[in-house]
Amino acid sequence: MPQRIHYTSDLATTLEGVLNALSPRGVVVITDSNVLQAVGPLCPLLTSQPCLALDPGEENKDLSHLTAAWDWLEDQHATRDTVVVNIGGGMVTDLGGLAAATFKRGLRMVNVPTTVLGAVDAAVGGKTGINYHGLKNEIGAFAMATDVVVSATPLATLPRQQVLSGFAEMLKHGLLSSADELHRLLEFDPYPIDPEGWLPRLQTSIEVKQRIVESDPHEHGARRALNLGHTVGHAIESHALSQGHPVPHGYAVAWGLVTECVLSHLRAGFPSSLLYPLASTVRSLYGPPPITCDDYDTLLALMRHDKKSHHGEINCTLLTSPGTPLLDQDIPATELPPALDILRDLIQ
Repeated sequence: MPQRIHYTSDLATTLEGVLNALSPRGVVVITDSNVLQAVGPLCPLLTSQPCLALDPGEENKDLSHLTAAWDWLEDQHATRDTVVVNIGGGMVTDLGGLAAATFKRGLRMVNVPTTVLGAVDAAVGGKTGINYHGLKNEIGAFAMATDVVVSATPLATLPRQQVLSGFAEMLKHGLLSSADELHRLLEFDPYPIDPEGWLPRLQTSIEVKQRIVESDPHEHGARRALNLGHTVGHAIESHALSQGHPVPHGYAVAWGLVTECVLSHLRAGFPSSLLYPLASTVRSLYGPPPITCDDYDTLLALMRHDKKSHHGEINCTLLTSPGTPLLDQDIPATELPPALDILRDLIQ
């Protein structure tokens, strides 16, 4: 059953209608402490129903916090008729979604993203997971929320870094859509957020992902297009986290997009007339990646451990042009250092 996506400027009323339609015997909320404080006035459900406020931050998307969520669901006497409402960014919808998907073999859930990244990526498409042994989303499951309630109103309170983190995923969707959509995004000023102007922009981006997911919900084929930028991006993100200097997921994805578009240009003729404007936008918004040539061996090892790798190969999604992905491209390790060199030259 496809996810129902609700776009609204009235978060509280829309969420109430969604829950009434589901007719649960109980409702519980999973969020984090930052969201509880910032979004509470906009969403009465955070105070009217039992609520677990996780420690915020990607570093807390781990097994200990997942166990804490299971313990809490047990304390709340959650049953198969309970609906879990995940209100927060990607950390909350990933971890809360996995908790709901595995507790009593699966509870219904509703996602309410409160970050740009959560809205256009984590909350939509049914991927849940936690980080494990330093690897991103190493443990997880496919489990669709029945509904996703998308409102730009909570996003207006976000700091610039969080907005830009989500905007990188929108750039990815533009690359997977068309040259025209990519140009619109490259000309778009993402910060500060104007909720009225942002809501249709969010909808356009989400619909790109939704079309791909509905054609391949469990990532056996077409959905792998959404991995664009993530093989390199996850490696940069994991390396930065292991060094004690974490970078936002979207920043790593932005650097990954440029690197994989460089590979696309070298291997498949992706046009330089689009590569250079993309790199210019990433440079102005995200700055240079925190890597040197001394990090290349570590990055290559992380890429080989990526979930997309079956036998230790480096596997990427590439593009011949916007909207025309090349899936499951095995990249020889010798081609990555030159591509990373070009990334650093373009974004310095």
